Amino acid sequence: MAVTDEAIEKIKGMIVSGALRPGDRLPKESELAADLGLSRNSLREAVRALSLIRILDVRQGDGTYVTSLDPQLLLEALSFVVDFHRDDTVLEFLAVRRILEPAATAMAATRIDEARLDALAAQLDALGAAPSVEELVASDLEFHRGIVQSSGNSVLCSLLDGLSGPTTRARVWRGLTQEDAVSRTLHEHRAILAALRDGDAEAARSWATVHIASVEQWLRSTL
Repeated sequence: MAVTDEAIEKIKGMIVSGALRPGDRLPKESELAADLGLSRNSLREAVRALSLIRILDVRQGDGTYVTSLDPQLLLEALSFVVDFHRDDTVLEFLAVRRILEPAATAMAATRIDEARLDALAAQLDALGAAPSVEELVASDLEFHRGIVQSSGNSVLCSLLDGLSGPTTRARVWRGLTQEDAVSRTLHEHRAILAALRDGDAEAARSWATVHIASVEQWLRSTL
């Protein structure tokens, strides 16, 4: 592993220094291994590892390329890792979301356009008063994703997308065991939307905090 780690660090160094840029093709394996003072096996293992976390893109028969290094692409690995959480760490993920998402919602209040607001309102209207838990969870994910995307911060959006795994499960559990969860969620969504329409960043932040904290509070009482 030490040899592979060294190979990973050397390739990382080339990318960070700008010797390899997004979209660049890596030199041939034999040439790169010689240039970096690595064995071809350790280089191959490093490339495999970096491709798993979307730093490199191995194209069969074409070569190995540096990916776009777009935050959304790089943070896909986060959602994969998050799926391995233990049930007793769900609260920690929710706590992180409670820190990040209200901030993103406040940012969106000054940037969101009418078309996005109308789309969010139509989405809530389409749910009706008594959606199923599955419909509510799917809508909840899209509702918050739409708002966070309007924050204008792609890194924040990708981070929150990556945290959706355990929080989605928490919302399902809540919907199955708490009678007023559906009506409360719909009320909180409409309150967030109203604050966004008013361009009131602090009200949007507050309602987003209340919305996430209510899930967190319920889950804390059940674990």
